[in-house]
Amino acid sequence: MDVIDPATEKPCATIAMGTARDMDRAVAAARGAFPVWSATSREQRLAVLEKILTIYRRRSEDMAQAISREMGSPIVRARDSQTWAGLAHFEEMIAALKRFPFEESRGDILITREAAGVAGLITPWNWPMNQIVCKVAPALAAGCTMVLKPSEVAPLSALIFSEIMDEAGLPPGVYNMVNGDGPEVGEAIARHPDVDVVSITGSTRAGAAVARLAADSIKRVLQELGGKSPNIILADADFSDAVTRGVKGCFSNSGQSCDAPTRMLVPRARMAEAMTIAAATANVFRLGPPEDEATQLGPVVSATQYGRIQELIEKGIAEGATLAAGGPGKPDGLTTGYYVKPTVFGNVTSDMTIAREEIFGPVLSILAYDDEARAVTLANDTPYGLAAYVQSGSLEHARAIARKLRAGNVNINGAAWTVAAPFGGYGQSGNGRECSDFGLADFLEIKAIIGYGKSS
Repeated sequence: MDVIDPATEKPCATIAMGTARDMDRAVAAARGAFPVWSATSREQRLAVLEKILTIYRRRSEDMAQAISREMGSPIVRARDSQTWAGLAHFEEMIAALKRFPFEESRGDILITREAAGVAGLITPWNWPMNQIVCKVAPALAAGCTMVLKPSEVAPLSALIFSEIMDEAGLPPGVYNMVNGDGPEVGEAIARHPDVDVVSITGSTRAGAAVARLAADSIKRVLQELGGKSPNIILADADFSDAVTRGVKGCFSNSGQSCDAPTRMLVPRARMAEAMTIAAATANVFRLGPPEDEATQLGPVVSATQYGRIQELIEKGIAEGATLAAGGPGKPDGLTTGYYVKPTVFGNVTSDMTIAREEIFGPVLSILAYDDEARAVTLANDTPYGLAAYVQSGSLEHARAIARKLRAGNVNINGAAWTVAAPFGGYGQSGNGRECSDFGLADFLEIKAIIGYGKSS
């Protein structure tokens, strides 16, 4: 299968596509390696993670170049966000493993946490190293063996990652990677009777399909899925700053983040002002070739994604939203590449398609509210629940609103994202939590040994 460079629309590499038979072989290898790897000590697993981290640091520029090429990420972002995320997850998992309580006593009961078994890991193209490492690192730390299926759309970074894992000298069978598509290789993971836990990051549709396939073998399914995250700007916020930051957050990674703040909620009386500020912010984004260090927004990942985003922009116009910036078609001067105009819609209502469907591109919807109770209702009026955002001049005020939002992550006043916080969602955004000790716990089974503390 050709890997398409989204900035040139031409192939930049070719990968071999795996089959269900390849997955059978990989799972068999992982199953064979599990008894020995799961019995390793905390110290042995720490040594392996630290070695991987050292090699990852050395290969970081290779990783950044691959991510920039395969998904169109501007090279500066590919270095300081995309590649950095994998580094940060390894560092955090090492810290979490050092302190994690694998055993505790409750009277004569020993509660012990053991590796869940063979883990099937299915990862997306939009944050390739973030999602690969936040699954692989905790699975290794837990003592699981694994099979990884990275996105076939952006597989080059995963190949480099596998080179890193190979150089680290993991025992054969502990880590396996099979390239392939969802219908062939992804489904083979989900339904395989020798896979004990599946962790998928992807669309809600894909997550539901994996859960159905996994049901026959009653395996654990961990899902990090879609989002349509609200960003409530309260009346006491620094309005200009909050709107500006909200636009930048929405457009980050060309809008291709499941937790992007894509629904901005503002007081009704300030809708026109919000549209003006948001449009001015959108219009100064620098689009261009990913390899140019001045580029702020690259292309979206594929022709398929580009077409879907264009359809939704057209639908927003047709349904009566006010187009404040951007719109259909490619930006001036960028006729080649899957570039999307940074787009802002105002006067969006909660029944419009652009307020309800995940667009996964640089498109912001601004909705109005009359009072805070209505703002909270609008924020929670979604089948998703991955993330939410609150902006206020009062921390106490923001905290009170944050507690009312139905989302796995709530960000107050643009706090820096951190791999120390659990990541995952409510509702159709999935289940389970990734990152730090929360992610480690999801790859462990709990065993109670009763009578353990009694003498014979």
